[in-house]
Amino acid sequence: MSRIILASQSPRRRQLLDQIGLTGYEILVPQADESYEPSLPPAEIVRSISRKKAEAASRLAGDSEALIIAADTMVFLDSLRLGKPHSEQEAYSMLTSLSGRTHEVITGITVLQGSRMETCSDMTGVTFRSLTDAEKWSYIRTGEPMDKAGAYGVQGKAALFVTGISGDYFNVMGLPLHLLGQMLSSFGMDFFSFS
Repeated sequence: MSRIILASQSPRRRQLLDQIGLTGYEILVPQADESYEPSLPPAEIVRSISRKKAEAASRLAGDSEALIIAADTMVFLDSLRLGKPHSEQEAYSMLTSLSGRTHEVITGITVLQGSRMETCSDMTGVTFRSLTDAEKWSYIRTGEPMDKAGAYGVQGKAALFVTGISGDYFNVMGLPLHLLGQMLSSFGMDFFSFS
């Protein structure tokens, strides 16, 4: 069987691969150029970056038969990208902009093996209830928002802010499992074979 490589250091993505029974994969964290043309639509931005990560991981692996899984997740509000906050004040501003509104979480996924590469993206709408200033600051002081796009992680205490999710919940965690499963099946992987 070919090597399977996850081109990510995200503990959430590892947790999700474990959840679907993918075992024996390796972690490689490539140094990929994550720049993009700002005029691109959000879905194309994440697809483009996931392709760059997959190609960089393939070069790093030095194994043309390795199956590479790469992903990039971004948060957008009114087509404006919300990255990871650089300060508590920036986290506060992001949470303020998300308060009482619906935003989009978009993940691009690339699966690469040899000369074959497939890239897709998935979008999930996430709606927050209106947040008080005290709630925002209390959440920021937990430290949770400081390393997360949009200043929150749905799998943590920010779950208390979410009133609705339209689409794949796992996409909000960084890896839409239904889409990844379909892509890996097209590469010959069978998740329901127990032989």
